[in-house]
Formats: sequence, structure tokens, C-alpha cells
Amino acid sequence: MIPRPFRPAFLALAAAALPPLALTAATPALAETTQDEQAWINLTAMGPIAGDVVYFAEFQPRMGDGISRVEHLLLRGAVGVKLSPSATLYQGYAHIASPIEGARDINEERSFQQLNLALGKPLGGELSSRTRLEQRWRSDGGDMGWRLREMIRYEHPLKSGSDAVNALVYAEGFVALNDTDWGARGGFDQLRSFIGAEVGLPGASTLELGYLNQAIDQTRGRTRVNHVASVTLFYRH
Repeated sequence: MIPRPFRPAFLALAAAALPPLALTAATPALAETTQDEQAWINLTAMGPIAGDVVYFAEFQPRMGDGISRVEHLLLRGAVGVKLSPSATLYQGYAHIASPIEGARDINEERSFQQLNLALGKPLGGELSSRTRLEQRWRSDGGDMGWRLREMIRYEHPLKSGSDAVNALVYAEGFVALNDTDWGARGGFDQLRSFIGAEVGLPGASTLELGYLNQAIDQTRGRTRVNHVASVTLFYRH
């Protein structure tokens, strides 16, 4: 029997686990599925600039191929305006370098617009969303790709105080809005599902630790599933 105070967190964790479990169950029916073990490290600084103007900046190496090499290195930053206590609108830019063994590296540039919303406090936790529209250019093609991303995030307190701990789950769906000459195909692109914990650090900073399942549609019946150990440090000032 689950103690009553922990039931909302348990239900949220179970809900986040469903997409990876469903994908695993469906894997035998797929024409081709490849899998990899990865580790993603995300260092993010964020805070106010002046008045309602805020920023965030990310440094994110992603190790793949059995956590044996850096598969992607992502640098991303944005400036935003707080429209209300529950809504912030950003304009940002990202650079993604993808080293290719024995060939020229692939570089991607992105402009993006992002809306963060606080959606309330159901079941004693915090529900929020992040909507991001991306414009993408890659060094191995000339077209611009459009992609829409939608994240729903829920956290529920397990321990209060200066070293607070929250159960944390989120799911983020990606949809490509057009075809490109470098390989993007309009339609479902990928789904990320995360289950883990958020740990309070001195000040307002936090550390997020957990498992992320990334299912990528590579078209023509090919699917890639990455099993990711995810560590994110948010430095807030």
C-alpha cells in the first residue's frame, strides 16, 4: 500500500513511464529499431537582466555510442520578457555541433521562439508547459526546417526545506512542419519521456537527475531509441 502523501507523486511517475514501456512493447513489430545508451549533461544559467527582461544560457554535451564519445555539443541561449507571473516569452539561438568520425562535422544553427507557462498546482504539485518553435539550418543542406516542440512537466514535493526533493516527470513531443534536403520529414519527429527527481541546492538553484527515453522516427520504418542518463544543473541568481 502506498502512503497517502506519496500517491500523487507515484501516479505522476507511473504516467511518465508509460510512453517508454509502450514503445518497448511495440519494438518487435517495427521494421528496424536501433538502441543506444547515452549520458546528457546540461549546465544552465538563468536569471533577470533588468525589470521583466530575463535570460537563460545552456551548455550541453551529449555522450552517445554506449557513452563512449561526444555525439552532440549544444550551445543555446535566449532573452525573454515576463508577460505575467505565469508566462514568459523568449527569443533564442542555438548552435549544435555533431562530430562525424572520418568525415566533416555537421553543424546546425537554430533560431527559436519559446513560451513558458505555469499551469497551476494540481494534486499539490506544479504543472507547467513549454512551447518552442524552431527554425533550423544545417551545414549538409540548404533548406530551412521548421519544427514545433511541446513539453508538459509535473513536479511533486517529496521533501521540503532548504534541501527540498521533488519527484519530476515530463514528456516532450516534436513535430517537423516541413521536408528539407538534409533529411527532415514533415510529421512526428520524436518523443522524450523523463522520470527522476529535482533536488534543491543553495539559493534557488536545482539539480535534476533521472532517466530519459528518446524515441526518434528515422522514417522508412526505422526507429532509434536512446536510453539516457540525464543530469541537469540549473544555476539561478
